[in-house]
Amino acid sequence: MQGTNAYLVDGTRTPFLRAGTGFRDLMSYQLGAAAIRGLLDKAGLDAGAVDRVLIGATVSNPRATNVAREAALEAGLPPTVPAVTVTAAGASATAAVEWGLDLIATGKADVVVAGGSDCVSDPPIGYSREMRTKLLDARRLRGLGDKLRFLARLRPWDFLPDMPGVTELSTGQTMGEYTEDLAQRLGIRRQDQDEFAARSHHLAAAAASHLAEEIVPVDGVADREDNGVRPETSVEALARLKPSFAKDGTLTAGNSTFLTDGAAVVLLMSEKGLREHLPERTPKAVFRSAQLIALDLHEELLLGPVTAMPRALKAAGIDFADVDVYELHEAFAAQVLAVTQLLVDAGHPELPLAKLNAWGGSLAIGNPFAPNGARLLTTAANRLGAESGRYALIGTCAGGALGHSFIIERYG
Repeated sequence: MQGTNAYLVDGTRTPFLRAGTGFRDLMSYQLGAAAIRGLLDKAGLDAGAVDRVLIGATVSNPRATNVAREAALEAGLPPTVPAVTVTAAGASATAAVEWGLDLIATGKADVVVAGGSDCVSDPPIGYSREMRTKLLDARRLRGLGDKLRFLARLRPWDFLPDMPGVTELSTGQTMGEYTEDLAQRLGIRRQDQDEFAARSHHLAAAAASHLAEEIVPVDGVADREDNGVRPETSVEALARLKPSFAKDGTLTAGNSTFLTDGAAVVLLMSEKGLREHLPERTPKAVFRSAQLIALDLHEELLLGPVTAMPRALKAAGIDFADVDVYELHEAFAAQVLAVTQLLVDAGHPELPLAKLNAWGGSLAIGNPFAPNGARLLTTAANRLGAESGRYALIGTCAGGALGHSFIIERYG
């Protein structure tokens, strides 16, 4: 990142809801539109001031392939505002934000809305490759005889749905299977995972008033808060759950994230953009560095923060000791514990637990894939203000062995 400063003015998100609940009848672009509308309203910014919309998406309906464009139009932005969808698994929003920062740094934009939106409740379910080929061939059918012969060649199994894959294409392994192997490799105990998961829920419940400030409503949906937080959960209750990915494994539904629908966006502005459009508004933070990295898919699938976070610190010219707020994506409790353990093994200081995900994390709030980075940024900026901190370090892991880290500094 070079050139002009880029500011994080504010961030908003929809409630994060368990898949199949309040957002089950909506599409990703509609959630994105709600988050964008809420952001512009909260910031008091005219929609015509936006130069670019960048939205990450990993699960979207084929009828709306460019989720960003449809979300921007649905949110009321002028049709002349370019809007582009970014796909990088759980790093989609962070990649979108980093692109926005580059646009600002190079003077190509002064006002950028960036984030992510996923509605896992509306997956692109299709047919097998064989059935798709038959259906494409059917377009050439002529007359009743051709159609009857086509129908006679169909078999009952042709109509079985082809569900979206949850495995890594390159390795054939799911994230849960990988993390189970990782926990065994590093000796991460089931009890430690359950304790960390319970902590996430308890902290999220205690920070409900803070988290509510991030959330904007979605038209037609009664839910106004995250519905995955379980303040009553306990280590004892979690210990009774059966392993999810291996017969004698340590990962369960309680210490792993659940499928989640939601959207989150942040408002990025240059100094020029602030002067012209929000002269009375004080931004929440300024970006100091951003690092997107890729690692070995077999060995380091969800370990991106181990590499990305130290690189972000070095690029910003600060040390771990300077960080006041840590926000680390919680795909699995074991993954977080592995990241913190491997950072120490690499010679870095142990992350202070009191500074890590102090308002709860994805294990409780939810894990809607693409939006995670924008949610983490918003929470980190808000925590800096509430805790009078100076620097926040944000770390995200993602499918494809991608990792990302931001350093932001509280404004003023």
